[in-house]
Amino acid sequence: MAKSLNPSGPTSFDRLLALIETLRGENGCPWDRKQTPSTVTRYLIEEVYELVDAVLSGNPDDVCDEAGDVLFQVLFVIHLFSESGHFCIQDVIEKNIHKMVRRHPHVFGDVSAKTPEKVSENWDRIKQSEKNGKEQPSLLNSIPKGLPALARAAMVSERAAKTGFDWDDISGVMAKAMEEWAEFSTELGAADGAGESDTASMEFGDVLFTMVNVARFAHIHPETALIRSIQKFEDRFRYMEAKATEAGRDMDGLTFDEMHVLWDEAKVKFC
Repeated sequence: MAKSLNPSGPTSFDRLLALIETLRGENGCPWDRKQTPSTVTRYLIEEVYELVDAVLSGNPDDVCDEAGDVLFQVLFVIHLFSESGHFCIQDVIEKNIHKMVRRHPHVFGDVSAKTPEKVSENWDRIKQSEKNGKEQPSLLNSIPKGLPALARAAMVSERAAKTGFDWDDISGVMAKAMEEWAEFSTELGAADGAGESDTASMEFGDVLFTMVNVARFAHIHPETALIRSIQKFEDRFRYMEAKATEAGRDMDGLTFDEMHVLWDEAKVKFC
């Protein structure tokens, strides 16, 4: 007989925790019982990306749905460690509350921080003090290596800039971007446009990293900006495919001019 979840728990949060316990229990789900913290990380990452897509789409229903999936995965990871006797959900919550209060002295103490920049400066200073006098590693050590390249580049750029290793203004970094583009173009020409040269690849990487710095000066997060551009392209391309299908044509059978007519229509529909 299929088991049913008792909906009479005190809170929805408690019911979600109970659900996870049931799935991991002796008579629970074989797949869930097999998971370990390392195997679950893949699904946590996937769910976070789906949540990001939902947020950028602007659809509240999708955000609600995907946020629930992320919450489930986070609680699932915590439960796995709780099973091993390391910590429980209460430990996680209490530790985070103490950390957030400690890192917001301008809210819960007598420190003044009137701008987001000052808040960020205080935050970094407090994080450093939390290391209890231990030898300080590189500022870059705490940046997760598993981040997407653009997101990681943004964090590296921000950390380095906080030491004063930065351009004076956006015009300086834009000039650097043009310089890097020229170097890439020169190297690409030397490689006969094939782009197979390791040097050409490195130069292209320099272009991307410098553009990440341009984005930082412009207060744009490069990962989010690229996701939005990809979504816009996908919407437009799918429109083209649909219109071609309506006309009884395949995309690869359209002429260059016919494709651009549909692209211009798509640009109007998906700005």
